[in-house]
Amino acid sequence: MSQLQIGFLIYPGVIQLDVMGAYQVLAFPPNTQVHLVWKNLTPILSNEGLILTPTVTLADCPPLDVICVPGGGMGQIEIIKDVEILDLLQQQSKSAQYVTSVCTGSMILAAAGLLQGYKATCHWAFRDQLAMMGVEVVPQRVVVDRDRITGAGVTSGIDFGLTLLGLLCGEKVAKMAQLMMEYTPEPPFNAGTPETAGEEIVQPLMQFGKPLLDAFLAQTKKTASQLNLKS
Repeated sequence: MSQLQIGFLIYPGVIQLDVMGAYQVLAFPPNTQVHLVWKNLTPILSNEGLILTPTVTLADCPPLDVICVPGGGMGQIEIIKDVEILDLLQQQSKSAQYVTSVCTGSMILAAAGLLQGYKATCHWAFRDQLAMMGVEVVPQRVVVDRDRITGAGVTSGIDFGLTLLGLLCGEKVAKMAQLMMEYTPEPPFNAGTPETAGEEIVQPLMQFGKPLLDAFLAQTKKTASQLNLKS
């Protein structure tokens, strides 16, 4: 059985669980080789302070069957406008079986011009911004549209990974991975969406995240304008 080449773009300020939830799933089958892709092999610091070590550089990255772009904190703003990164995504997308993202990683794909004309999702707080970039946003945990697969916020990376694994290796393998992980979530609180959390939780969280939301919005407006100029 030939190995499937799967690459996660990582970068300073990446959300570590955006990467690791899906990584855990996709590393399960023996026929997958998972790469952590960055400009060099120097360890980077995630948004949460976890150190991640790239395994392959942009220059040495092999042709990927799956390219996955996770979201990030403030560090993502630099990636959205990084021509070298956007070029890599565009090149890999030409031959990849699936072009994918988790959380706000879909905004990076959109900046590369890879989600326009597709349905996609992202973290609930950034759906309006993703739509500003010409993407048809669907408020679902995982959205599959042809060869584009996108996951919503952070923990959806596990659901995304299982969905993708089912497509790559079959439902039986995906179910085995789920069982191995004992993935049967029973959260202690019913506050995982704005609808279930209620305004008393949503509003203080939005206020807490306002600097990030505002910074992303400023860059989103610039990127949307650039995309319009290209079209």
